Amino acid sequence: MLNVIFETIFHRGVMTAEAFLIATLCSILAGLIIAGTYMIKRMYSQSFVLTLVILPCIVQMVIMLVNGNVGTGVAVAGAFSLVRFRSAQGRGEEITSIFLAMAAGLATGMGYIFVAIIFAVIVSVIELILRAIRFGGGETMSRKLRITIPEDLDFEGRFDDIFRNYLKRYELIQVKTCNMGTMYRLDFDVVVKPSESVKEFMDKIRERNGNLEIMLNRCEKNMDEL
Repeated sequence: MLNVIFETIFHRGVMTAEAFLIATLCSILAGLIIAGTYMIKRMYSQSFVLTLVILPCIVQMVIMLVNGNVGTGVAVAGAFSLVRFRSAQGRGEEITSIFLAMAAGLATGMGYIFVAIIFAVIVSVIELILRAIRFGGGETMSRKLRITIPEDLDFEGRFDDIFRNYLKRYELIQVKTCNMGTMYRLDFDVVVKPSESVKEFMDKIRERNGNLEIMLNRCEKNMDEL
């Protein structure tokens, strides 16, 4: 019974209309599984999700057209080499989803429809489990803290006692003058303790910096880009 799952629907390398429709429907199904998994508790765009759904079908069609023909394969490779992707760097999870969709398309294009569906489901389930248990994730999010102080204020060690009470970790990243040299701008990489109030933390700093501007936001570092 298991041998049937790992058999191709293209008998003797011949593609029939029925086999083509089955492979295409399975490609769409695999794409929907991959796209649906990516959409769970993630920020996403409609264009990227639609790409994950359609990509297996496109790869499947390319593989079907090549179908062991070396000359056609070289021509297809040459055509794809002319395409230049001028887009921003993708995150690791985006690149992984794209490669997963391509792998599913390769499998359906070769007629291994059950392998494609089972593989997409297994990888998607494993990904959801790892994300649920926060595998490889930090305990808290790193943030960027920006404090503006007057030029006559000695900032070295000025906020250390506050940082020790409210932060798990902090590091001074940059010191910069602003407002024609009348003020200093301090940039810190910090991790706020989960049990502490952000408002109280910022109020304590305001008492030390003369109630000047304070900013706390997500860290700008993109550690998961590929």
